[in-house]
Amino acid sequence: MFEKLSDRLGGVFSKLRGKGALKEADVDEAMREIRVALLEADVALPVVKQFVENVKQQAIGQDVIKGVNPAQQVVKIVHDAMAEMLGGDEDDQKLKFASPPCAYLMVGLQGSGKTTSTAKIAKFLTDKHRQKVLMASLDVHRPAAQEQLRQLGTQTGIETLPIVAGENAVQIAFRAMEEARKGGFDVVMLDTAGRLSIDEALMKEAADVKAATHPVEVLLVADAMTGQDAVNTAQKFDAQVGITGVMLTRIDGDARGGTAMSMKAVTGKPVKLLGTGEKWDALEPFHPTRMAGRILGMGDVVSLVEKAVETVDRQEAEKLAEKFKKGQFDFNDMLQQMRQIGKMGGAGSIMKMLPGLGKMAAQLEDAGMDDSVLKHQEAMILSMTPDERGSPQLLNARRKQRIAAGSGTTVQDVNRLIKQQMQMQTVMKRMKKMGMGGMMGMMKDMMGGEDAEMLMKSVDPETLAQDMAAVKDEGPLGANPFAPGGALARGLGGMSGMPPGMGLPMRGGSKKNRKKK
Repeated sequence: MFEKLSDRLGGVFSKLRGKGALKEADVDEAMREIRVALLEADVALPVVKQFVENVKQQAIGQDVIKGVNPAQQVVKIVHDAMAEMLGGDEDDQKLKFASPPCAYLMVGLQGSGKTTSTAKIAKFLTDKHRQKVLMASLDVHRPAAQEQLRQLGTQTGIETLPIVAGENAVQIAFRAMEEARKGGFDVVMLDTAGRLSIDEALMKEAADVKAATHPVEVLLVADAMTGQDAVNTAQKFDAQVGITGVMLTRIDGDARGGTAMSMKAVTGKPVKLLGTGEKWDALEPFHPTRMAGRILGMGDVVSLVEKAVETVDRQEAEKLAEKFKKGQFDFNDMLQQMRQIGKMGGAGSIMKMLPGLGKMAAQLEDAGMDDSVLKHQEAMILSMTPDERGSPQLLNARRKQRIAAGSGTTVQDVNRLIKQQMQMQTVMKRMKKMGMGGMMGMMKDMMGGEDAEMLMKSVDPETLAQDMAAVKDEGPLGANPFAPGGALARGLGGMSGMPPGMGLPMRGGSKKNRKKK
């Protein structure tokens, strides 16, 4: 959603970094380009004006202009201002809970994905917050709306309120709260009827349900692709019903991002959740600071580590840690890493969360280098016998031909896979000699110390195994740090040890661009 904006802002900051000293004219020019970039991203005009004014007042200060690294200080100011614009206080973005059973009231326009989002949030609360959730459809107007939620409950494993014909929305809400008390449920998801913002009768119905159930959260489900109209919708719902937060859906589409950036500044209500896809787990909490880091190309190491902690099997991580300590790495380990990358969203998703690699991920995507490479490699490994996976030296010419035929690839592809395994084996041996202290020192030279420490945690199976037991709802590492001058993009190209299928070129661009200046 923020890719175009991120590219535009990246170009602006590249110009600033290319200058040894900054003048007020340089800052003014950068602010003009930032203003245009935000307007093109469909951010509300009053929000853009206030944002640019706030940044300019801080960036023009003599301490910044005459600082040791003025360009980086300007980037830091923009980062902080953008985090504030996106939501500010991280506590406002957290979902609230009360003494059970507490109610979550879901409201929104027709076609915004409200019923599906209700099931997603219920699944999220069950899996991540360990809440016992009951879903109830209050939509007595749309045909089969209650049946739709019942089927979604069956698919997600979330209990739903039995359907009783002839009840109105308030009566269903009362019955849902009573069933929740009897059944020991923690949260009741109340899915109201989709409506138009000008439909006074349905708006009053939602207000009556709110008055009857006293929900701790009134979440507006808004389509990010509707742009500023979603912000206007939020204002109308807040005025007539009163909302506590917003969930944006379809952010994986071609929406320009202005909705998320304008929502808090215009309505005063925070974006709390993002719908990132169609799968049940395609839902993530909204963190303003982390999102600002992603937009400005600083990555989101914290979310990457949290995702790794959630998806890594503890016992497998401990086994892998022992093998790494011995400097061992065979095709079984390679297959495990490939599958781990898939669980974490694919190689492209991981690269976008690493500082400085967002553009490279986009370039690989444009070049057609997607996760299908990993699937082909997985097919080759699965075509091997258990002995061949554990002892790659057994692979002779005839075995390679059999593997290629069994996986639908060529012998050349098999040879490339074997070469990758040998390179990874060499890396494991180097890591054994260096130890984690040596690896940390190398990473700190390439990027900020805090980011390096968290990144090393994300690739160290032993640390991940320890984190698995202590992981909290918000993740084990807290807020995303701002790492000034992170240079992972410059250093990672020459690093060995990237996961299979994620090998990066050591140099990029044209020959002219690679010449020393």
